[in-house]
Amino acid sequence: MDRTATRFALRTLSWAVVPVLLVAGCSSDSGGGTPEGDSVAVTDPTPEPVRFSALPEPCSTVGADTIGDVVPEAEDEDGEALDSTDLERAGTCLWSGLDGYDFRSLTVAMRRFDSDLSIGSGDERAAEYLRQTAEEVTGDGESQDVEEAGLEGLGDEATTISYLVVKENSESESRDYRQQRVVIRVDNVVVTVDHTGTGFEDGEAPDAESVRENAEQVAREVVTALVDFAGTTENDDADDENGGDDVDEEDAEDGKEEDSED
Repeated sequence: MDRTATRFALRTLSWAVVPVLLVAGCSSDSGGGTPEGDSVAVTDPTPEPVRFSALPEPCSTVGADTIGDVVPEAEDEDGEALDSTDLERAGTCLWSGLDGYDFRSLTVAMRRFDSDLSIGSGDERAAEYLRQTAEEVTGDGESQDVEEAGLEGLGDEATTISYLVVKENSESESRDYRQQRVVIRVDNVVVTVDHTGTGFEDGEAPDAESVRENAEQVAREVVTALVDFAGTTENDDADDENGGDDVDEEDAEDGKEEDSED
């Protein structure tokens, strides 16, 4: 083939390639391109909603009759609210009393967890906290005669732990402190009930069964108060969304009668 024929063949080949490239370019633009000036909406992920956004006052969750049974001769029947750095997320109440030589104390603590995209949902975080709170007792070398069991029908999950702690006083005399811890998770809130009993002078520590029954009785009462508090909060939120003011049916009827008389 002479030089003229070769140049002609190369030009013909290049002309054939150009339309193919143009078609390929158009096809890629038409597949999923965004018209100039349009923006794509990006939705940020949001944490999982939680049931409890606030907590009741822990001292208000146990009735006076119960305190009279569990902590006879309590110094303050209404309980002592302990300091907290964030009352919206955590709160603790303490009752203690000395009936003769019999000492009893009761602590009710609540902790609430919000959902966090980097950590987990409020319920998941609360479940992990429940395990940690139980392990404070079961993993403590000073706890003796430890007996742990699940507690059915109370919250989403619950555990009850009986144990004994022996302490020495200033005269190197040992004293038994019979204790019970009940830990309950209700959605994103963990309730911890600690009940302790001992005897001073010639008094003796109470038996494990009575301490357990008292602690579990308190735990059930606190959970009931917590659930009731959630219902009240939800109703308040619904009222706020609906305008907040409810019209009494009798008032509405009176208004209709007045209108008809006019």
